[in-house]
Amino acid sequence: MLDKTIYDQIFKRSFTIPVKVIFWDGKEKQYGPAGDSDITIKFNKEIPISEVAKHATLTLGDAYMAKDIEIDGSIQKLITSAYTQSDSLMSSIKLKKIIPSFSHSEENNKKEIQEHYDIGNDFYKLWLDKTMTYSCAYFRTPDDDLETAQMNKVHHILNKLHTKPGETILDIGCGWGTFMFTAAKEYGLKAKGVTLSQEQYDYVNDKIKQEGLTDQMEVILEDYRELDEQFDHVVSVGMFEHVGQKHLEGYFAAVKKLLKPNANALIHGITGQHEGLGVDPWLVSHIFPGGYIPDIKENVGHIMDAKLQIDDLEPLRRHYQKTVETWHKNFVKVEDKVKDMYGESFVRMWDLYLQACAASFESGNIDVIQFLLTNGPSGTNMPMTREYMTDEDRKTDEKVAE
Repeated sequence: MLDKTIYDQIFKRSFTIPVKVIFWDGKEKQYGPAGDSDITIKFNKEIPISEVAKHATLTLGDAYMAKDIEIDGSIQKLITSAYTQSDSLMSSIKLKKIIPSFSHSEENNKKEIQEHYDIGNDFYKLWLDKTMTYSCAYFRTPDDDLETAQMNKVHHILNKLHTKPGETILDIGCGWGTFMFTAAKEYGLKAKGVTLSQEQYDYVNDKIKQEGLTDQMEVILEDYRELDEQFDHVVSVGMFEHVGQKHLEGYFAAVKKLLKPNANALIHGITGQHEGLGVDPWLVSHIFPGGYIPDIKENVGHIMDAKLQIDDLEPLRRHYQKTVETWHKNFVKVEDKVKDMYGESFVRMWDLYLQACAASFESGNIDVIQFLLTNGPSGTNMPMTREYMTDEDRKTDEKVAE
């Protein structure tokens, strides 16, 4: 009875929209503002409030995976509401007390990357686009489909770096290689990729051989900290979220070490625009082992400590929201196939993850930032104004349209 009373008090201040809750004893109650509710939370069993107080998202997320809690209606809409309500369960620091710490040795980092990305290429092929890009897309127009938007992102980064044919470029955490192949084939760069995912390494290495690009491209299965080369450009997309709080300083120092004097880097990753905990226990347990989302102040501090200089910052929050929403639509279409491959709990886990991720971007709980950095005084060897970025993007669009 006490648990239900506490849940009642929590739900009273948790939503900006009408939400109906059906408790484990069958009693129903509506929370949030008055009006018709299109979202219902149903408790199929009692979840001890003591467990919620210790690990709110972990306890409730696990309960959803096990069908101890069911949600009728949009999970994204529900979580966006909870994040938007400043006094809600999702926003309360008091209820996020016990956060695990993680080691990011090279051995642990490899294990964590493989746990997420080596689920299997067949899984990601089901709901990613043809480019097999698993990071924020760039929607230049509202009508861009996902594949177009992902290629927009690749071109936007290469254009922003102001690359020239014959220069060298390193992609830290190269994924399935779309960026590398574009850099080599369309921009004439000598491209190297580094990954800790065996699945990604095998895929990219086979494709390099198939396309006869061994003289211009290379992929290595290695920790980026082991590299002892310098490049004209370094790119890292969706990578530093895996580094861990204690190793962010070393990450940016490594970027500095990998750059030639006055060379530049484009660092693209999920970054909070407010101070707060960068670790979510449920995500760490099930989706991103060892994951940590730094806030913008942390990253800027480490950039300065590495003696790199900032040439440009660009927030892409709305782009990532739309990207994840598109992924979720694609995922829903293949849920039956995923269920056959991995089971119902896995399907519920990824469904929750994708919708919660979209809600986090929609509410501004997290952002994604592109940091354009120079290994020397800001803007060295770059155009005087940033108009060149949009000019080059426009030229790229014209080439693609031809």
